[in-house]
Amino acid sequence: MQSSDSSFDEPLIELRRQIEELEGYPAGSGHEKELDRLRVSLRKTTADIYGGLDRWQKTLVARHQDRPYTLEYIQALMTEWVEVHGDRAFAEDAAIVAGFADFRGRSVAVIGHQKGRDTKERILRNFGQPRPEGYRKALRVMKLAERFGLPVLTFIDTAGAYPGLDAEERGQAEAIARNLMEMAVLEVPIVVTITGEGGSGGALALGVGDRVYMLEYATYSVISPEGCAAILWKDQNRKAEAAEAMKLTAPDLLTLGVIDEIIPEPQGGAHTDPAAMARRVGDVLQRSLDDLLRLPPKELVARRYDKFRKLGAFDEG
Repeated sequence: MQSSDSSFDEPLIELRRQIEELEGYPAGSGHEKELDRLRVSLRKTTADIYGGLDRWQKTLVARHQDRPYTLEYIQALMTEWVEVHGDRAFAEDAAIVAGFADFRGRSVAVIGHQKGRDTKERILRNFGQPRPEGYRKALRVMKLAERFGLPVLTFIDTAGAYPGLDAEERGQAEAIARNLMEMAVLEVPIVVTITGEGGSGGALALGVGDRVYMLEYATYSVISPEGCAAILWKDQNRKAEAAEAMKLTAPDLLTLGVIDEIIPEPQGGAHTDPAAMARRVGDVLQRSLDDLLRLPPKELVARRYDKFRKLGAFDEG
């Protein structure tokens, strides 16, 4: 098992830097053998490191700044994308993107968190932490999708709903609860993909679906490891210990029955080959829609209800 901090990735960063430098050399300059050696070393080192990640390290991979976000998946998989803005009640929330597109010959509604790439965009998108108007915009698009018989695809990647005073004043809890209730009875297929962080109710507000998929190094939990450690032990430095106890990784959640399937990531994580990751996600989404669109709306809703009622285990005592 690797040490529980972000330094586990440093050997890979250095190897990629050396490879990128050599790839810039002109052909025939005698660097090809060294380049081949470095590529082999990168593959082996990546396999060694990623084969022994602990849960906290997987959390760091899920948060990697270069992981593809919702708009990257839309760009790779969709055509005719038309984004919808605003909740028709208060404002636009850029932390959630929502709209309609064509996915492999099917019209679909697409909704997902968007964190932002640089400082300016991260501030604009509030680091992917939605306010109530973001969830109300998402619901607006879901209801439009239901009206026109379009399946809904959601992409989850958020540390959680924004906990600021302004969000609480405008009904953050009510907005999340409303989405849970409405998604439970939406009479069109809903396919959920957790692509990075799935944090608390901020994630679950887009997470009630007929199929729930999770990328190999994504996480899904009621709270962050830091928040858990702060509450239980008043010490955020015990975040790695909290992550181990929380069982927040894809294999954990598949075992618990919270998700339906794990989507494998390219070696070294989705950020190392976003195009390959998008293709894998697209294939899973297509397979899901092929199955779900055969079901009549009432049966779809009944199965979704049963799916979530069966979650969890308890003893009568």
